[in-house]
Amino acid sequence: MKKVTFLGLGSFGTSLGILLAKNGCKVTIWGRNKEDVAEIRASRVNNKYLPGIEIPGDVIITSNMEEAISESEYIVLAVPSYAIRSICKLISSKLNERQILICIAKGIEEGTNLRLSEVIKEEAPLNPVVVLTGPSHAEEVSRNIPTTVAVSSEDMNYAYKVQDLFMTKYFRVYTNDDIIGVEIGGAVKNIIALTCGICDGLGYGDNTRAALMTRGMSEIVKIGTLLGGKRETFYGLTGMGDLIVTCTSLHSRNRRAGIQIGKGTPIKEACENIGMVVEGVSACEAFYKLKEKLNVCMPIVDELYHILFENKDIKDAAHLLMSRDRKNEMH
Repeated sequence: MKKVTFLGLGSFGTSLGILLAKNGCKVTIWGRNKEDVAEIRASRVNNKYLPGIEIPGDVIITSNMEEAISESEYIVLAVPSYAIRSICKLISSKLNERQILICIAKGIEEGTNLRLSEVIKEEAPLNPVVVLTGPSHAEEVSRNIPTTVAVSSEDMNYAYKVQDLFMTKYFRVYTNDDIIGVEIGGAVKNIIALTCGICDGLGYGDNTRAALMTRGMSEIVKIGTLLGGKRETFYGLTGMGDLIVTCTSLHSRNRRAGIQIGKGTPIKEACENIGMVVEGVSACEAFYKLKEKLNVCMPIVDELYHILFENKDIKDAAHLLMSRDRKNEMH
């Protein structure tokens, strides 16, 4: 029986833990907050992040880190992007080299502009790192709705192991050896989803969303290939696939936060109302600074940054995007 530990009590980690438990793995879920752990252990439901979904009785739920990671073959980092470094610092001295670290967060680290796999390698240099990402809302995964994702690693032998670990008749896992492209696509799409939500909140329609998604994909490809990703990766699950699901679904916390912002809710309040981390906000700040450093033209990122961090009027931003100089679509 394979032993898998999830660090974090979020929705996606919980849903994947349930999936693996039903697939015959010995699963442990760790949370920092003892009260939350006690409540979930008693009710067998993560009411805060995954209400209505029962956690199997054989899943261990604990706030004891050593108990959680001891003897686990796989450790899933199920925390937001901003917490990846801190959780790795917390566990680094307790790891053995055989344990495979699996990152399911999406984003880049603010300040360093490192991809999350690079952050993990800095803190746990001896452990193999695998990234699992793609169009996969936790709410649907937990209800066995058919879902496909991709896994990637600098050493694909470990990606194959993770592929085998997660494969079920409801959850299909592909491999992709382009770890740069896989991570960048998953990070930038949150920015575009937040923008789409804002336009939905303003009352704009399907035409606007299609335009933002399509031109957003152009920006993803532009920055992603410049950073070393492969163009074809961005038209796969972790690029286009993730972009579609995040920009169109009300499961998407980025889109839902954007809708509130578009309706006039202050940005901080909108994010707090979602009750979960809205990764598009921090991703926008990080990629704005990165594209300025690299001198890359990303007008959607520009305008969202001005809205979020410089209080620019949303309709003025939309007008500016629509009235830019004429250009060829392919350039």
